[in-house]
Amino acid sequence: MVADVVTEFIEGLVETYPGLQFLDGFPQVKVVLRADVSSATYNKVAVISGGGSGHEPAHAGFVGEGMLTAAICGDVFASPPVDSILAGIRAVTGPMGCLLIVTNYTGDRLNFGLAAEQAKSEGYKVEIVIVGDDCALPPPRGIAGRRGLAGTILVNKIAGAAAAAGLSLADVAAEAKRASEMVGTMGVALSVCTLPGQVTSDRLGPGKMELGLGIHGEPGAAVADLQPVDVVVSHVLKQILSTETNYVPITRGNRVVLMINGLILLEWRMYWSVKTVDRNQDHPGRYLDFYIQPEAYAYSVMELNFLFFMMRLLGATPVMELMIAAGKAVPNLQLEHGLAVERVYTGSFMTSLDMAGFSISIMKADEVILKHLDATTKAPHWPVGVDGNRPPAKIPVPMPPSHSMKSDESLGRPLQLSQQGHVLEVTIEAAAEAVVNLRDRLNEWDSKVGDGDCGSTMYRGATAILEDKKKYYPLNDAAETVNEIGASIRRVMGGTSGILYHIFCKAAYAKLKASSKSGITSKQWAEALEASIAAVSKYGGATAGYRTMLDALIPAAAVLQERLSAGIDPSTAFILSSEAAIAGAESTKHMQAQAGRSTYISPEILASVPDPGAMAAAAWYRAAALAVKDMYQAS
Repeated sequence: MVADVVTEFIEGLVETYPGLQFLDGFPQVKVVLRADVSSATYNKVAVISGGGSGHEPAHAGFVGEGMLTAAICGDVFASPPVDSILAGIRAVTGPMGCLLIVTNYTGDRLNFGLAAEQAKSEGYKVEIVIVGDDCALPPPRGIAGRRGLAGTILVNKIAGAAAAAGLSLADVAAEAKRASEMVGTMGVALSVCTLPGQVTSDRLGPGKMELGLGIHGEPGAAVADLQPVDVVVSHVLKQILSTETNYVPITRGNRVVLMINGLILLEWRMYWSVKTVDRNQDHPGRYLDFYIQPEAYAYSVMELNFLFFMMRLLGATPVMELMIAAGKAVPNLQLEHGLAVERVYTGSFMTSLDMAGFSISIMKADEVILKHLDATTKAPHWPVGVDGNRPPAKIPVPMPPSHSMKSDESLGRPLQLSQQGHVLEVTIEAAAEAVVNLRDRLNEWDSKVGDGDCGSTMYRGATAILEDKKKYYPLNDAAETVNEIGASIRRVMGGTSGILYHIFCKAAYAKLKASSKSGITSKQWAEALEASIAAVSKYGGATAGYRTMLDALIPAAAVLQERLSAGIDPSTAFILSSEAAIAGAESTKHMQAQAGRSTYISPEILASVPDPGAMAAAAWYRAAALAVKDMYQAS
């Protein structure tokens, strides 16, 4: 069945390579990991990558000693869920921590980002490196940035070798980040990929090729007539090494590594009709479509060979063609660009279902990078051999830390509230009710600049917070209360706003966790707000001026820190910062959107309404500030 393709792929993978295992959490949890690694005993940095499936052997085929410690597999072309990523982190991460290598797609950034924050809050040391090696498109105006393509595999190898050498988490992350900044990739397609169970796209007509395509079937930079391979290779190399875009810091005289990547590993589905001689006299000269039934038709060996030859010719990028591309690329790099080609890797590393074509990656090399690339690995698709030991193919999904480790009070609402607990309860209630009351206006604004459900989405989160507060929030423990707010949001709020607010709460929780449970100071609250803003900006990609909720929260945090540092009364500082939040949200009317669906809306329409997300953030922040002021005035 189409729904089972990823799980069945993983089951076949671990049967083929005994050094690999998978977590027993199908179908929700799809994680491939090294069979020789356990979080309880592993004394090196774990290197984890992943993303949507359909790009095999990436990433599961690169799990092994000296490369990835685990790979998180999403559904076809879909980012893996947070729970799967967390399961992978918990399964292989020891005291040295783990590095997440993430391709630059919004879903991957957000889901891996939230998983990282959750893991940090559980005590794990986690770093993230985002890889965007696409060189096909001009530098973008917004936050999407360059897509992550086959160059990610080189980054995985370098990070894996650095971790295997015993480097610290900071050093492994630094090596991976440096490698990600040294590599550029561009692809060429001769056909468009077909999602399982769907009809093949006819976007590319006969005799056409697509330049600068993505790996999910999205359109490329241009469609052109088919050209000789040397012309195509020359164009791709010029694009990657362009001094106008300056995507990779490679100049004449540099040493480089070249990767020729086939976009299809093997075409198993028979999507083409081939006219053959039909030995069944009832159907002479019949055109045969897919899924041969030998019992119905008796073919000669020659006719079967011809049929399968046509399948390969029409549906794959054979190794022969990849080698031809490599043979054209190396002298071009040497003679036309003055580069020393130190290593050449040719094969299928990151594919795209049944898309025929190839991509070229070029990485600037030095002795350190070459040493890491040459280091021994047992990752099966680098490729290397495997030993004969066969541990169990399946191991249990690791559970998060037991709630029994926390105090009884942290399991629910305290019987008696402290002064700070009472203030926190009133503040949470005021903030949530402000969002509830703003639902219709938020939906009205969002209907003009988005998909019209901002108010409804925020309303679901606010009402869940109000309900859960009655039973589950340990209000005397500020950090755990913030963590529970995030859990409420995660349960009911969908879409980007839900995951961003969950990240917001996780980052605040991690910051507050180190503070005294008996009393969080105003300065510590301000620092937690700044940490939350930084996390949302890091994983969501937005910052001030992008027309998002951060345009309300960033000025609020700045004013709060400034006023507290000046010695102003905390409740007054909170009120002044909330005024900055309102002003920041209102100012979004004058901003050109650079994130979310609003990027597709004309400036004239945007100028008529503020950003709904910013207005929602300003509303709950302002309500919280007023609640704190009223309480302290009353006392």
